Amino acid sequence: QVQLVESGGGLVQAGGSLRLSCVASGTIFSITAMGWHRQAPGKQRELVASITSGGRTNYADSVKGRFTISRDNAKNTVYLQMNSLKPEDTAVYYCNAEIIVVLPLLPKDYWGQGTQVTVSS
Repeated sequence: QVQLVESGGGLVQAGGSLRLSCVASGTIFSITAMGWHRQAPGKQRELVASITSGGRTNYADSVKGRFTISRDNAKNTVYLQMNSLKPEDTAVYYCNAEIIVVLPLLPKDYWGQGTQVTVSS
């Protein structure tokens, strides 16, 4: 019914930038919160950034000042602009969203398949 598809990952040198995108599609009534998580090898998945439908944002301390989350509600899309990337940012980045589908009009969490970000030193 609902799909989240990420794009924009890749290999970049330390200090470089990448922009991730995530598009939600399907029988969507509305989307409340959207966000990005990441999981590095051998580590737990962690929240990177989130944004509400009203634009209120939240960031992990490790990315504050370097990453910016934004969304286009008309396009059901969330973005993550990542600047000043560090090798420790290397991880699989997952998009997630709390979506209310047309039926049964109840919120549910959805996840994308993940996109690899690799930062070389």
